[in-house]
Amino acid sequence: MSSIRGTSVDIPTQDGTADAYLVYPDDHSPHPAVLLYMDAFGLRPHLKKMADRLAEHGYTVLVPNVFYRHGRSPVVDLPEFIDPSARPDLFQQIMPMMQELTPERVERDSEAWLRLLADCPQAAKGPVGVTGYCMGARLALRTAGAHPDRVAAVAGFHGGQLATDAPDSPHRVVDRITAEAYFGHADQDRSMPPEQMQRLEQALTDAGVRHRCEVYPGAQHGYTQSDTASYDAEAAERHWRELLALLERTLGGARTAS
Repeated sequence: MSSIRGTSVDIPTQDGTADAYLVYPDDHSPHPAVLLYMDAFGLRPHLKKMADRLAEHGYTVLVPNVFYRHGRSPVVDLPEFIDPSARPDLFQQIMPMMQELTPERVERDSEAWLRLLADCPQAAKGPVGVTGYCMGARLALRTAGAHPDRVAAVAGFHGGQLATDAPDSPHRVVDRITAEAYFGHADQDRSMPPEQMQRLEQALTDAGVRHRCEVYPGAQHGYTQSDTASYDAEAAERHWRELLALLERTLGGARTAS
């Protein structure tokens, strides 16, 4: 296992200053960069552990607090184990912040995240990978569309509302994507029903994007998040295999790590 170093960083944006977590192999060498987008529950210890795992495989990973307009993380007071059915008030706090992340704001913010990685001495020059979870899958897709010259790989896991009828639906940016894409859908996910899965698949195919979209049987929305009631260990490990394979194909730099 690679020795890693994690640190908190502040990132200036057009709308303020965002706190973020940056982690990288502690070997004084630059490594391929990965932008990891949080789920709705925000930047917290579990997401830092996910970033650490990527860093152990030879990547420099940035996890920004995309809710920074509402304060530094943790923006919402979370229990150690998150069961939304037991805490309906959580989404009452989170939903307005999610709705404020308009496509325009996401694109502006993504420029700041990518600029930090471009200037980071621990990040190798060249294209980056982007991965996102739940709402983060939407942010990842929009980032790949907004920065086709910077993003070589884009992945989304248990993403919701990726291909709606709305004129600004995330799937409408795929004609600008040059990255290889992978989406791991949860089949027990009301926010990403089969018709949306099919619409996303068709859009990617029509745009000529190299991609794979797969449904994880029995998995719920949030299956990668081990600090939530939706966690599915088997599906989560499948996600790691697919994500690491995607990053190795597109960025290189992967190492064997336990």
